[in-house]
Amino acid sequence: MKTNLQPGPRVLDDRYLEIRARILELAAELDRIDRGSGVSSDPRMDRIHAGIRLLLDGPTAGRAEQVQLLFSDFYDPGWNIPQPRA
Repeated sequence: MKTNLQPGPRVLDDRYLEIRARILELAAELDRIDRGSGVSSDPRMDRIHAGIRLLLDGPTAGRAEQVQLLFSDFYDPGWNIPQPRA
């Protein structure tokens, strides 16, 4: 992974509009979901809410890793082992 060496204010200047657009897009997606029905008990919504909480209240470093881990499946060493061809 490439380390960002730019100062925070420079990154904010360069990326603010893109970040704002992504937040707006997320808000619109959540609005569309809320207008529907049948997702109140869906565990995916629990993960989405947990991901948002991680962004707001989680550690100040490593947010991307924490969100990735939240949405990842646990490692299964026996998953999808190729079978020999007959």
